[in-house]
Amino acid sequence: MQIRFIWPAGTATATLGSTPTTEALRAALPIQSTANTWGQEVYFRTPVSRPVEPDARQVVDPGTVAFWTDGDSIALPFGPTPISRGDECRLASPCNLLGTLDTDPRTLATVRDGDPIRVELVAD
Repeated sequence: MQIRFIWPAGTATATLGSTPTTEALRAALPIQSTANTWGQEVYFRTPVSRPVEPDARQVVDPGTVAFWTDGDSIALPFGPTPISRGDECRLASPCNLLGTLDTDPRTLATVRDGDPIRVELVAD
């Protein structure tokens, strides 16, 4: 499944694997939300609520598309967060892994706190 993130200064696409969380997300698309930033991470609330999956991780690679179960939010890290050790992408807590961005994760640096953000399914 491929999705697109759209915000005022740019867009990014991502390829997601098949997990219970991605299936719940697919059913909720399109989503309109408000972006929040936390260090070099963009996150935003969704109408989806899911439990933590067995492969959830807190430290991920830049460009990982994750689902923060504590906040019912998609988390898009592209660099260190306030709790990172060194250059790692450390999320607030273990998050469900959904997939990876197809585009350069540094594109997310153009997202500003409070920006509208839309998530939509890319036509097959």
